[in-house]
Amino acid sequence: MNKDPQEKSVRTLRVGEQVRHVLSEILQRGDVHDETLSRHMVSVTEVRMSPDLRHATVFVKPLLGKDEDAVLKALRTNTAYLQREVAHRIKMKYAARLKFLADESFDEGSHIDALLRKPEVARDLESDGE
Repeated sequence: MNKDPQEKSVRTLRVGEQVRHVLSEILQRGDVHDETLSRHMVSVTEVRMSPDLRHATVFVKPLLGKDEDAVLKALRTNTAYLQREVAHRIKMKYAARLKFLADESFDEGSHIDALLRKPEVARDLESDGE
């Protein structure tokens, strides 16, 4: 039975959210025995699943953005363990391959906010409103 594309995308979003919750719980509890990860609070901000649910791109951000490279390296070093845990906790046909990336959306939002606060931009925005 073929599923329509919208049903598939809802499923990928739902599974992505489940993976995000599981990874967040694992990291919050300190289940990964890694010195770098034990010293940092890491937010799993988003998980994007491939349509076949075999690949998951995991966007993370260390608290206050500190030691981002070290945290990413630690996550990548422990990928096999994290994949096994996710597969065990979420009953899926295949264990999704995890790929960890830094979440740049916070930085982009801060940059946009800073631009909007510039006096010349504020002046231009005010003149558009007249």
